[in-house]
Amino acid sequence: MPDHLQVNDNDELLIGGILATDLAEKYNTPLYVYDVAVMRQQMRAFKQAFANTNQDGAVAYASKAFACQAMYQVVAEEGLHLDLVSTGEIYTAVTAGFPMDRVSYNGNNKSQADLAFALDQGVGTIIVDNFVELALLQDLLAERQQTQQIIFRVVPGVSAHTHDYIQTGQVDSKFGFDLESGQAKEAYEIAQADPYLDLLGLSAHIGSQIFEEDGFELAGQRLVELCQSWHFQPAVLDLGGGFGIAYTDEHQPRRPEDLVQALIESVQRQCAERGLACPAIWIEPGRSISGPAGYSLYTVGSRKDIPGVRNYLAVDGGMGDNIRPALYQAKYQAVLANQVHGQVAETVRLVGKYCESGDVLIDEQALPQTKPGDIIAVLNTGAYGYSMASRYNRNPVPTVVFAENGCSQVVVEGETLADLTSHDRAYQLVAN
Repeated sequence: MPDHLQVNDNDELLIGGILATDLAEKYNTPLYVYDVAVMRQQMRAFKQAFANTNQDGAVAYASKAFACQAMYQVVAEEGLHLDLVSTGEIYTAVTAGFPMDRVSYNGNNKSQADLAFALDQGVGTIIVDNFVELALLQDLLAERQQTQQIIFRVVPGVSAHTHDYIQTGQVDSKFGFDLESGQAKEAYEIAQADPYLDLLGLSAHIGSQIFEEDGFELAGQRLVELCQSWHFQPAVLDLGGGFGIAYTDEHQPRRPEDLVQALIESVQRQCAERGLACPAIWIEPGRSISGPAGYSLYTVGSRKDIPGVRNYLAVDGGMGDNIRPALYQAKYQAVLANQVHGQVAETVRLVGKYCESGDVLIDEQALPQTKPGDIIAVLNTGAYGYSMASRYNRNPVPTVVFAENGCSQVVVEGETLADLTSHDRAYQLVAN
């Protein structure tokens, strides 16, 4: 069980000081609930890693993990930056009143319209990914006679030990300027010759859900070596994110803040050995902030028991609100909300209501005896659940609730049936 899991004397799950069963009754299920205090605690722990090492830098929340106005407001309150990857995320940040000078804009296929929107909104730093984007940005800045801070994303040639789809630092990747072919050096020379580009430094991101520090340290080393070879003193080295969290008992990661502190100390050593002043270090944690704070609450419905084979337990959500098990074979664990540590009575395959055999949330979950109407809480679902939710089978996207200090509040209204057809248009048949 996560260290931050709250359970009362009756063995009932609490989220932000509120009974999970009460939240389910008040807001209906399926329901996303975030314990805001857990997110604040992790944000502060990352900042403390910088204080412990006397290192200048920034913690930029990678909002693709979970984005909404309320989340951006919490990030702003805690003094973090934002790492955004779309005009939709930029727009959300603007409407949330987030300080745009603390925003960096990532992504591998920014259009001219995307870049113009970012410039219009005063985005602090654009992380440039490729030559097409670089040329588009140069044209826009020259036309506006405007200077823009940029960082180049480079491919460090480091493979993270994760699922193939969430590895981004190896040579064969859609992201970033390649080092080995000389792309990165060519981009650097272009930027240095352009009076409207203020090149702050370099960025690398090696993947997601990473537990070992070796890959991070190697990526940092390669960035430092690259700057030395170019005789370039960067103002910033952005080392990305991807710090892993424990979804199940199989995962035993270091605390993310400890991994970050080790990474900072490694970069400091690398710079000292090469005679470079250590630049500001930026990191981009997403999952490690929102993931452990999130719970998905479901109501138990039907079941199917196949003697000698398997017991299926169905809930009222599924792959529409959490696609990760089907997409990445991601693993989770769940508890019965009113008997968190109750005696195990059975092992079930926890499945959803979607019309797919692959709609499986948890392959094998030990639970106390359940009955229809019970509330199941799947743990650590705060990253990429709501963000990747869909309307598959024409099911509405669930409500999102923040819970803190015994109070709860809807921060994203759940969709209604009427919302499902709000963008539909009747087809006007054309006579022959």
